[in-house]
Amino acid sequence: MTDKNKDTEQLQFWRGEFGNVYIGRNSANAENLRARVAMWADIMRTVSGAMPKSILEVGSNIGNNLRALHTMSAAKMFALEPNAQARDILLQDKVVEPECALEGTAAGIPLADKSVEMAFTCGVLIHIHPDNLLPSCHEIHRVSSKYIACVEYFSDKPEMIPYRGYNDRLFKRDFGGFWMDNFPDLRVLGTGFLWKRATGLDNLTWWMFEKR
Repeated sequence: MTDKNKDTEQLQFWRGEFGNVYIGRNSANAENLRARVAMWADIMRTVSGAMPKSILEVGSNIGNNLRALHTMSAAKMFALEPNAQARDILLQDKVVEPECALEGTAAGIPLADKSVEMAFTCGVLIHIHPDNLLPSCHEIHRVSSKYIACVEYFSDKPEMIPYRGYNDRLFKRDFGGFWMDNFPDLRVLGTGFLWKRATGLDNLTWWMFEKR
């Protein structure tokens, strides 16, 4: 069984200098915000009825996705982030309230069962080692009461991709299939592809699930 408190090689990578440099490459500029607003508008159209009243991003970095969601939702936003500099920016920019900026990891989310209506990752599951992926998804599933969204790189088979000169830092697979294979209570509300040349974001595949 995976130790929820274990600081893996991948976590050390993102907590440290590489994670700090990543913040600079992914600044909260107007162009980035516009692209993410368009992305989340498509994803949230799959939700019928009222929008979620509470949303957790697992691995938020400085909250670019939460900033976009703020433009279309009055939900209470939570950010789970292992990098201290990123959490400081979340608070400085008032992306989330102080009590909602959570230090932790996907494998050990410091929230109660079903404490948020929607939990999501965006470019985070790809950085979790395959040995730790299922425990992390169990935690995301545990804290969500209704919706789970997943925005990640897609591959029809699991594969490790060298990432900026490092091995064992990026893992692609069919994450939607992984969710459905391991959590039979999930129903697909929608899925889509974001083409880099059209969106300015990476080539990303998204899924929105509802817990039955």
